[in-house]
Amino acid sequence: MGLLRRLLGFGRRTGSAASSTGHDESTEAARRAELFWRRWEELLPQVGSALGDGVPQRVDHQIAEAVALLHPGLHFSIERGREAIYALVITAQADPRLRVYTDAWRAAAPAPDSLWEYHDAVPPVPDPREVTVNLGGRRYPLEEVRVSARFDEARHLVDVAVYHPGFAELAGNEREALTFLPLHAALGEKLAADRIGRVETAERLPENAVDLVAFRDRVRVFDTEGTEPPDTERGHR
Repeated sequence: MGLLRRLLGFGRRTGSAASSTGHDESTEAARRAELFWRRWEELLPQVGSALGDGVPQRVDHQIAEAVALLHPGLHFSIERGREAIYALVITAQADPRLRVYTDAWRAAAPAPDSLWEYHDAVPPVPDPREVTVNLGGRRYPLEEVRVSARFDEARHLVDVAVYHPGFAELAGNEREALTFLPLHAALGEKLAADRIGRVETAERLPENAVDLVAFRDRVRVFDTEGTEPPDTERGHR
């Protein structure tokens, strides 16, 4: 479970890497960020052509090489943008040691426009209930996911139990994926890494479970205010 949690961004953050790296690394990160953005500008015609042709994988290697100029431990993806058409995401996957590089990358980024926006963490899906996950040759709509949450104010973490009626058909890694992927889709990488504590797979529908949008709303309130949000009838069962 640890590997999947790491891949999906569910790692405990221990503070900004910049506080433990020093001025020299920050300067080097800024230099590398400039290298990346120069290379990205050169690649944009190829990237745009590949996306227009519906074959984004055609430029995966070139983008990966550009990201390695920033730091070889970083990961990238091209997502649907929230405001722009596309979003370029470069993420440290909750590794605080790499935060100095993503911070420098964001600081040097061009202003977003109608075509591109830039994120240093995988953003949440606007409505995760519209997502369908394919596992083992079967389709599992996330609109059927229900989450029961316990808000721990002392730890400032949320312990959750995740339920999907399809769990009965799954085992091992596939069940694990259907447990964690909905949380990642609903919260995005940063909020999930910062606020999700223990995660359980519920074989039966828990009491007071809500859908993913209602769950996200409550976690966002908890993240901002630090206290358990009021219960809501929205999204139950």
